[in-house]
Amino acid sequence: MKNLKDKVALITGGSKGIGYGVALSLLNEGVNVAITSRDEASAKKAAAELTKNSKTSAKAIGVEADVRKYDSQQNAVKQVLSEFGQLDIVVANAGLGHFASIEDLTPEQWQETIDTNLSGVFYTIKSSVEALKKSKGYFISISSLAGTNFFAGGSAYNASKFGVTGFTQSVMLDLRQHNIKVSTIMPGSVSTHFNGNEPDPSDAWKIQSEDIGELVVDLLKMNERTLPSKIEVRPTMPPSK
Repeated sequence: MKNLKDKVALITGGSKGIGYGVALSLLNEGVNVAITSRDEASAKKAAAELTKNSKTSAKAIGVEADVRKYDSQQNAVKQVLSEFGQLDIVVANAGLGHFASIEDLTPEQWQETIDTNLSGVFYTIKSSVEALKKSKGYFISISSLAGTNFFAGGSAYNASKFGVTGFTQSVMLDLRQHNIKVSTIMPGSVSTHFNGNEPDPSDAWKIQSEDIGELVVDLLKMNERTLPSKIEVRPTMPPSK
């Protein structure tokens, strides 16, 4: 996509964090953006802020949607197509984390993690694939370095992100025959509100959400013949332990 102006993107979990950073980067390239959140007020408030902060006249809309529910994702795609008439870019970003030893991890926490982080990515691409076929578009999932590196207390999160990485790479092979590009981005430590974190100046060493936004733009502008299918992203200089 050499020129992103007037393209249309759907970003799940776009009201804050990485999703918000990606949305703003795309708006600054002239891409019309729909962001989703389970809370309609949060989605609409963030969309208004994005539109206000954008360097272009591109439009942002907020859509209430729950990635854990297939019909909710289908409705989100329908709203985007109704508003903009096309869908060129989908970023499956919505996620959460429950971190506990296997003795303490509850079945409810396990289910919520898998439903959101893994099934949510499946529902997102399943709902948007026909629209992406028409536009010869791009699907990007936000996985994590936890999708290849396991750690104590991370059984649910690791399982979900290992799954997202493998799922997205398989989908890449399925969909490239339709001229749809598919990539997964695997960030390390990112300064966001993930799991109740409050970003502050001490987080300056971490990847920032706008850095992931810049990476998404770079992927979209990559020559059509070239596909970076899996990208690991790390802080340049983490603190010494």
